[in-house]
Parts: sequence; C-alpha cells; structure tokens
Amino acid sequence: MEWRRLNGQRIAQPLLNAVEDTLRREKAEGYKLKVCIGTDSQVIGAEVHFATVIVFLREKRGGFMFISNDKSMRKMTLRERMILEVGRSVEVAYSLCHLLDEHDVALEVHADINTDPAFESNTALKEAMGYILSMGFVFKAKPDAFASSCCADKVI
Repeated sequence: MEWRRLNGQRIAQPLLNAVEDTLRREKAEGYKLKVCIGTDSQVIGAEVHFATVIVFLREKRGGFMFISNDKSMRKMTLRERMILEVGRSVEVAYSLCHLLDEHDVALEVHADINTDPAFESNTALKEAMGYILSMGFVFKAKPDAFASSCCADKVI
C-alpha cells in the first residue's frame, strides 16, 4: 500500500517507520494521541474504489491522517465489500498494534457499517464486529465510526 498525507505529500518511508516517527514527534511536542483506522469504498462505474485512513487524534488538539487509495475491478456484493473494508482496516491495525502498544497509544478500528437494521450495510455488522473484536481491537460502527464514514469517505 502506498500512503500519503491529506495535502497529497507522498509518505516515502515504510508505514511502520512513518508512524513511529510521527508518534515520537507528537509525544515530544506534548500531545497524547489516539489512533483510529477505517476504510470506505465506493462503486464508480465498473470499479470499486477503496480509501483506508490512519487518523491520529491529538487529545483536545485536532488531528491528521495518513491515506491509502486502491481500486478493484472485481464485482462484489455490498456485504462482501463491507467485509473487505474491515479486512483492510484490520490488516493495517495489526501491522501497527505492537508499535502503538509500545508508545501507549489507544487504537480503534472503525467500520463503515450502520447499526440500524433498516440499512443494507447492517447485514455485515455481526461478522465485522466479530472479526475486529476477535483480533483484540476496539470496534466502532456508525454513527461513531468517523474514520471510515467521514475521513475515508472524503478521500475516495
């Protein structure tokens, strides 16, 4: 996965190094951080566009994010797309969790899945929640899943 900042600046170093540098810099500046990871997708023509974000929240001081975009030509159901989104988020969370633990940074995985059964995305809620929780991560769904439903949604 290739990563960039919101301003478009490419993150040239490996993700683990970039996150570690960020954690050290933010800690040195006196910020207490929380990291939220989420993915959103959108069908555009025959393609499915994905955006995964790592949101760094500074306690009471705003935040910033790293972004990775990808696309797939594969046709898939909405449920399959939701589980793929969660899988991408869990993959990133898993690769960073030991580093975040070392720096005592809280981690949440956000799923762009509605908790209201009236919405079609709700069909994947139990599977997504089970997957994320079984990996030992804190799970958030809509309306509390801002990393996926707001941040990732804006950068597709």
